[in-house]
Amino acid sequence: MAARAAPTLPLDADFPRLKSLIIERTGHFYYQDKDDLLWERVRRRLKATGARNAAQFIDLLNAPGTGPVEWARLEAEITIGETFFFRYAEQFAALRGTILPEIIERKRPERRLRIWSAGCATGAEPYSLAILVRQLLGEDLPNWRLGIIGTDINESFLETARRAQFGQWALRSLPQEERAQYFLPVEREQWQLRPEFRSLVRFEKHNLLSLLDGSSPLQFTEFDLILCRNVLIYFHPDTVNRVVGALRDCLLDDAWMLLGHAEPNPSFSAIMQAVNLPGTVAYRRREGVAQPAPIPIEAAAVQEAPAWQPKLPPQARPSTVKDRSEQKPAPSSPVTPARPPARPSGAWPSLLADVRRRADAGDLTGADAICLEALRQEPLNAALHFYHGLISQALGRPPEAEKAFRRCLYLDKSFAMAHYHLGLLLLADGRSAPGRRTLANAARIAGTMPDGHPLPEGDGLTAGDLRQLVRVHLQAADPAGRRA
Repeated sequence: MAARAAPTLPLDADFPRLKSLIIERTGHFYYQDKDDLLWERVRRRLKATGARNAAQFIDLLNAPGTGPVEWARLEAEITIGETFFFRYAEQFAALRGTILPEIIERKRPERRLRIWSAGCATGAEPYSLAILVRQLLGEDLPNWRLGIIGTDINESFLETARRAQFGQWALRSLPQEERAQYFLPVEREQWQLRPEFRSLVRFEKHNLLSLLDGSSPLQFTEFDLILCRNVLIYFHPDTVNRVVGALRDCLLDDAWMLLGHAEPNPSFSAIMQAVNLPGTVAYRRREGVAQPAPIPIEAAAVQEAPAWQPKLPPQARPSTVKDRSEQKPAPSSPVTPARPPARPSGAWPSLLADVRRRADAGDLTGADAICLEALRQEPLNAALHFYHGLISQALGRPPEAEKAFRRCLYLDKSFAMAHYHLGLLLLADGRSAPGRRTLANAARIAGTMPDGHPLPEGDGLTAGDLRQLVRVHLQAADPAGRRA
């Protein structure tokens, strides 16, 4: 006899009032149109406290004795702590190769460095920064006054962060040799961050909304670098602009800010200088520098990216080589080749899932091998070519990545994320005009969809997010307003 499912508490008349209280306190506008998701998380606290409905739970939240404790527990339920070490490799490459070296050189006379990881969840981001800073400063580290602070609204996340003990999922992007270099095994599938990195970071509870009402502690100022990634997506758009402006005021002049991959907005360029780096956009507080007006997508030359050409340069040719005589595409044919028909198969979704699992676990070589095997079985699958491009790019093979993205677009010219990543690759290689055109293609395709529509293989990125992100890249790539 099948077990009877446990009854669930239905939404009641006081839930809208409870939702308003939660959004007002936390700023999590993310839940404005997600009643079912919010209620699923809230009712765990109702069951735990014995509250029979939303009204009784509101009374608990407002009570002088139980309120602060219950708010902390509720915030722990509704915040999302998905994070892992060195998340978004492009941004950490920018930190390692450009941002932190620039800060260190500029601050060398005073030897003082302050970094803030806002919305740090369980600590992987600030600890990743500690590893990176220690590597860059080397033996000179003891001569610096270094402060790295991680903050979050969720106290339970911060408690986990302070323990600095992580499982395999949080370390999935690290090869085994780096894991052994940074961590000590403590028990099965658990690793402790080594003391020399752990000691560089401290954690405090902090609500970003406190920056707006003046209640934020005075210590949150004069930073050289602020990371606020995958936090702004929870706020109302109006609140986002105010929070970014407040974070900008927490920076020193010439300091840097990094946001999540889906969070840049053209309006931010009115208060900070957008800096286009390979695979990402960073911002700098630059006093006295006139900011260029955002370039509308419609002003960019929009045309289809060239179809995939089978004869591209050898894979070993690095993307930084300036002589690209071998990289010129073959003359276009007056007849556009017909798009190959899709070949149905039930096997490729499981193969693609395996590719993603391997890549998430940090096994890029294994993911690459499985992707190639899947492509042998499904050579006309656009998604597999797209992931082959992403993996090739992560493995430092830009020419092969370019081939893969072009194959993907040959099979599916409406694949917005392939246009986007190909455009970034072209910009990073110094090919500004085709890079801008390809990014504009991505935005044009996204413009045919509702803003909230999630893009295929976009890892949660919506059509509206992509359009905003492309605007920022185009402006940073051509701040003088030249047409591609």
